[in-house]
Amino acid sequence: MQIKIDFKIFIIILIFLITKNIGIYAILMLFALLHELGHLLCGVILGFKPASISIIPFGFKLGFKINYDDYNVKIKKANKLTIKKIIIALAGPLTNFICIIVLMCFKNHIYQYQNAIYANILLILFNLIPIYPLDGGRIMQDLIHIFIGLRESYSYVKTITNINAILLTMISSVLIFYYKNIAILLVIIYLWIMVYKCNKEYNMKEKIYQKIKMA
Repeated sequence: MQIKIDFKIFIIILIFLITKNIGIYAILMLFALLHELGHLLCGVILGFKPASISIIPFGFKLGFKINYDDYNVKIKKANKLTIKKIIIALAGPLTNFICIIVLMCFKNHIYQYQNAIYANILLILFNLIPIYPLDGGRIMQDLIHIFIGLRESYSYVKTITNINAILLTMISSVLIFYYKNIAILLVIIYLWIMVYKCNKEYNMKEKIYQKIKMA
C-alpha cells in the first residue's frame, strides 16, 4: 500500500506549536486515524484492497483498488460498487460514534477525556456535512447517482457543495470572531482548497461529456 504525505501538514503542525494547541491537534489526528481505519476495515470486509493512504493536514485519506465486477451488478441508474461506497463512507463517522461510547465507559481512566469526546463529535458532524469530498458529500453523490444518474450527480453535488461551503464559512466566521480560534480558520481554508479542486474536476468531466455528446 502506497503512503503519501501532504507536506502542508508540517505548516499546520508549526502553527499549532506556536499557538500552544499541539495537544488538541494530536488528539484530533489520533481519532481521525481511527476514523480512517473504520473506512479501511469496512472496505476490506466488502472485498476491496487498500491502494494508498494519504496523511493530510486535518486527517487521512484512503484509496481502494476497485473491484470491477461490481460494475456489472446494476442497481437503478448505478451499480453494486456505488452501494459499497456509501457503506464505506458511513463507516468512518460510525467508528467515531463507537469511540465516544468507549470513552464514556472509561471516562475516569482517560487523560484529556473531554477533548477526546469533542474531537469525535467534531469529526462526526464535520464529515457528515454534504460537501464533497467529505463523507457526507460522497454519500450524497452516490445516492443521487443511484436515483438520477452519474452525470446529473456531478451537477447537483457541485451546486450543493458550493452552497454548503458558503454557509459553513459564514457560520465559522462568527465562531472565529467569538472564540478567537485559529484552528477553525485553518479548517475552512483547507476545505475551500478541496472544494476548488473538486469544482475543477467536475468542470473537466462536464467538458468530456460535452465532447462525447458532440462526437
